[in-house]
Amino acid sequence: MDGTLPPGWPDAVRPPGAPDWEQTAVAWLFDLVPPDYRAHAVLRRYPVLLARFARDHVTAGLEAARAGWRTVRVDLADDLPADAMTAAITAYEREGARLSAAARGVEVVAGALRGERWVPRL
Repeated sequence: MDGTLPPGWPDAVRPPGAPDWEQTAVAWLFDLVPPDYRAHAVLRRYPVLLARFARDHVTAGLEAARAGWRTVRVDLADDLPADAMTAAITAYEREGARLSAAARGVEVVAGALRGERWVPRL
């Protein structure tokens, strides 16, 4: 990754200023939201708005993963064997980590779409 990119910059998005970087940002953001969002022309026209939709969607997913992790043992204690419960908790943890990374990526990409430039600190 380029040293001029902020931590959390998604690998699938080219650096700001690179050819077609905004197109790669839009494609990545659309991959984070439900497929039906692609039907909204306004989201293609205004990538900053798409980033807002992506942020809201990823945040909701992260909150759901956290809530699921906290409650799955109680809610399904009588319905799942111990190995399935362990696997469920692991799945919630992995999904939480993935969504947390995506949330950070959305924030830095949204900033770049707004024209912000990241300056590394010494």
